[in-house]
Amino acid sequence: MTRTIENESRRRFLKGTAGLTLAVYFPWAMAKSPDAGQVQASVFEPNAFLRIAEDNSVTVVAKHLEMGQGSYTGLATIVAEELDAAWSQVRVESAPADASRYNNLKWGPSQGTGGSSAIANSWEQLRKAGASARAMLVAAAAQRWQVPAQEIVVADGVLRHPASGKEASFGQLASAAAEQPVPEQVSLKEPHDFKLIGQPLHRKDSAAKINGTAVYTQDIHLPDMLTAIVAHPPRFGAVVASFDATQALAVNGVVEVVQIPTGVAVLARDTWSAKRGRDALSVQWNESAAFSLGSKQIFDQFRKLAESPGAVARQEGNADTALAGAKQVLEAEYDFPYLAHAAMEPMNCVIRLTADGCEAWFGAQMQTYNQGLLATLFGLKPEQVRINTLYAGGSFGRRASKDGDYILETAHIVKAIGGRAPVKLVWLREDDMQAGNYRPMFHHRLRAGLDPQGKLVAWQHRLVGQSVVAGSPFAGAIKNGIDPTSVEGAVNLPYVIPNMLVDLHTVSDIAVPVQWWRAVGSTHTAFSTECFIDELAQAAGHDPVAWRLSMLQAQPRHAAVLKLAAKKAGWNTPLPKGKEGERRGRGVAVHEAFGSYVAQVAEVTVQTDGRYRVDRVVCAVDCGIAVNPDVIRAQVEGSVGFALSAAMSEAITFTGGKVDQSNFHNYPPLRIADMPRVEVHIMPSTTAPTGIGEPPVPPLAPAVVNALAAATHTRIRRLPIGNQLAS
Repeated sequence: MTRTIENESRRRFLKGTAGLTLAVYFPWAMAKSPDAGQVQASVFEPNAFLRIAEDNSVTVVAKHLEMGQGSYTGLATIVAEELDAAWSQVRVESAPADASRYNNLKWGPSQGTGGSSAIANSWEQLRKAGASARAMLVAAAAQRWQVPAQEIVVADGVLRHPASGKEASFGQLASAAAEQPVPEQVSLKEPHDFKLIGQPLHRKDSAAKINGTAVYTQDIHLPDMLTAIVAHPPRFGAVVASFDATQALAVNGVVEVVQIPTGVAVLARDTWSAKRGRDALSVQWNESAAFSLGSKQIFDQFRKLAESPGAVARQEGNADTALAGAKQVLEAEYDFPYLAHAAMEPMNCVIRLTADGCEAWFGAQMQTYNQGLLATLFGLKPEQVRINTLYAGGSFGRRASKDGDYILETAHIVKAIGGRAPVKLVWLREDDMQAGNYRPMFHHRLRAGLDPQGKLVAWQHRLVGQSVVAGSPFAGAIKNGIDPTSVEGAVNLPYVIPNMLVDLHTVSDIAVPVQWWRAVGSTHTAFSTECFIDELAQAAGHDPVAWRLSMLQAQPRHAAVLKLAAKKAGWNTPLPKGKEGERRGRGVAVHEAFGSYVAQVAEVTVQTDGRYRVDRVVCAVDCGIAVNPDVIRAQVEGSVGFALSAAMSEAITFTGGKVDQSNFHNYPPLRIADMPRVEVHIMPSTTAPTGIGEPPVPPLAPAVVNALAAATHTRIRRLPIGNQLAS
């Protein structure tokens, strides 16, 4: 059974030289595309997501970056489902940078990937694209075979008329379908009719990544291209006073040394020569305006601010009065360090100036914004900037640089040499650790009150930290002094609490550059709230799961994942005993982020020497319709490892304004021996899909810390934990 959906406007089919290109018009898609010459455009430039060739290949054009999260596979699945294509005939290619056609409907008007929005904002859009193409193929077959369209069956990329025995592939009908009028209406499948959606289809990027044919920025090699590595200042805010390039230029392979706004760039024929040239470079820095604080001094400043009220983010009832009348009042403070993104592929970019503009190659996460930055720097129109979006070896928010740092750095180098050669900028791991952008440091102060029956009657939550939205393309989201990403997870606390106050101090005089990090504000708010809720449940004498459920009457999706995770983890059964002297514990946390709901139960073992291990993590997720359950499981498992790594050992710290960490030896990621067993349970759903790349990250750390508290009866309120507890 299907339901009929009225199109927002008429669709137009545009015919290429050989095949069928589907173009779906939306009201916001009215600007001319920079590469429209491949298809004859009419009044409006199309928003094209699908191309069917006479060789029977189906190409889905993905407007979102594939950085390991499975977006190419998910986007292609949505189109192929409504098209009734065979999965084997589907391929994916990256869309050009053109917001008029590839706008992120969650952001608009801007093309980009982030906020776990790829599948969510493409769901209806791509279903309609696939359904429209299917309808036109059917119309073409009906006309050719002179049979009623409703008698034609489509499956696995083949159209059949059972009564006459006639059949044809998509490719055989592509040219004829291009001549068909656009349907006024398209019918979308009901979830119970899905054949591809909900199946663990193999990923479209796996084979290329395994056999080495996948193209990353480091794989780009252009004629006469130079590789650049930049000497950055040792402290943020320092600038070049002078430099001596004599020794650098003496290194074999080094071609040129130029000063740019962010430092001094060494250009060479290859990466190793550029690195050796930078090592030999002599730079004198002017540090008169440089950042000079240490981490302890920053935290002291934050704690001082937390003593006074901040900008109000949420207020219900009167928390002060309720606290004054509470039988029991608990207080807690939580500290969170700066964190590096530490993607396996550090930042890099290739830029070439051409006669008619600029061309760039990199793992572009914010195409429209990057287009504008490059256009401004080179004095071009945005449509003269062509961005080739490549695979990215991870990002976790880093490639969505709010100031376009590494991209502009490449452009400045190209400009400094007069555009005479293409430039590939390479950031080494040390550059990424010491000159990058970080998850901001935060301090939280919480107070809560319980009545004589152990009911939570008052809640105060004060946060102090830097804004990641300030200075970004999304700065307009700051209202009344509140960056919504600073308080997400705190202002939307799901529990029924009659008296609540959440306020925020945004620190603006710290020169450390900050940026969104996987799950953004929820990475610290989920920890403070879920750890404090657990502590309150203990004080009230209630089971942590049951107590949470008693306050989630108005949040059925929170409650459902919490119940499922607890059931699958065997919450109400004792943990098996460990070796003699070992202590075992089980902890829980539940959180919503980006419209998805995740509950996790962690099991830990603490050894006699205080060392601990996380043995098992049981996850229940509700992210709407599961487009590909295998990709969802992979994302949840990866999120658990990512979050546990940060919780156990990761921190960017400062001494005298300098970053203390430089590589993985002193910013240690999780080792495989420390990875717990992860079980993932996906809630059945018929609601539109939401994100999964980030939501499983926030609950992990509080679930682990709550488990450690259950085992040791000691509360941890500062991250990272380290790998050994006080014995």
